[in-house]
Amino acid sequence: MNISLTPALEKYVQDKVACGLYNSVSEVVREAIRLLIEKDRVPQEYIEKLKKDIQVGLDDPVTLDGHSAMKELMKKYE
Repeated sequence: MNISLTPALEKYVQDKVACGLYNSVSEVVREAIRLLIEKDRVPQEYIEKLKKDIQVGLDDPVTLDGHSAMKELMKKYE
């Protein structure tokens, strides 16, 4: 696989290797891809938790519709 980088990105990668953080350009690219995968996974995990939390609210028999909730709030603060 061949990839093309802008001069700025190429310098960044070369600097990472030169300062000893990585042994090769390939290591830098692999780490970048691992981080991208992790970044993409986090929102999906958040969405799944949010869906579960919404379902808990929908399944709760105490849940009020918007109109009833507003009436309860108004009564509470009158």
